[in-house]
Amino acid sequence: MLVRNRLFGLLASSVSLSPSPKQCPFTLSCKVNFSRSIRNPKLGPNPRSHVTTTASKTTKQSQPMSDTARFVRTVLFLPPGVDPDEVTEDMILPGSNIVVGPYAGHSQIKEAEFVKSSGRAKDCPKDDRPEFGIVGRSNVGKSSLINALVRKKEIALTSKKPGKTQLINHFLVNKSWYIVDLPGYGFAKAPDAARMDWFSFTKGYFQNRETLVGVLLLIDASVPPQKIDLDCANWLGRNNIPMTFVFTKCDKMKVAKGRRPDENIRSFQELIRENYPQHPPWIMTSSVTGLGRDELLLHMSQLRNYWDQ
Repeated sequence: MLVRNRLFGLLASSVSLSPSPKQCPFTLSCKVNFSRSIRNPKLGPNPRSHVTTTASKTTKQSQPMSDTARFVRTVLFLPPGVDPDEVTEDMILPGSNIVVGPYAGHSQIKEAEFVKSSGRAKDCPKDDRPEFGIVGRSNVGKSSLINALVRKKEIALTSKKPGKTQLINHFLVNKSWYIVDLPGYGFAKAPDAARMDWFSFTKGYFQNRETLVGVLLLIDASVPPQKIDLDCANWLGRNNIPMTFVFTKCDKMKVAKGRRPDENIRSFQELIRENYPQHPPWIMTSSVTGLGRDELLLHMSQLRNYWDQ
């Protein structure tokens, strides 16, 4: 019980900029088992049908689950190789529900370069390097996050006009893996010739890209939950596409409508809970202050290393 209380206290302080001990900020859950949704293409021809449990293979089914293990499985994202009974507070990345496991490794970015833009999924790079797709509502801060991750100004062009990204853009990191900037959704101010139905355009990428380790779904923490973000999360979940919620703009202590980022995050989690029985991974970030940068890269490293084993 003591371990459970300490973990809960740690998680409560990480999501709330002004925590209240009576409130539980963890309401993320999903009908897709996200603790089992890390892809490993070596397991078979269809990686989505061969998801791997993170800890179930290391926990004897015949033994009753402890209260701590049950709590950890419900609240935290457990990567492969982690026994829920052995999780300690120093294993949880700050500002997230993500546990660091044995596959976490080198996460620093030494170099990054733009490779190509593709109008169709079949035109994307055809090598076997793992990749992370970054997607979110237009103006959520995709380009700013990419620039912050690689610490290279304007490698991904930012614009004050939402909806400027109309192609699938691949950036090669450390000559070994890709960050993929996908078109934002939610705005239709592009010229008629370039306007597209977002799901139709990206469906082929999400469902057929065998090198896709996971999707970083960016959520603007400075505004209340948006239906279009929930729709995107539900679509990804229904299609068994691994995702991590990346809350952006968490440096904004207060916004026009008077709600702080931690309040908006909590509201988003409450809505997600209706469809998700287990927590997807989530993390708080800010491209202005650097909040969550190193932690997100470490999370990506353990997913990538497991994929590439």
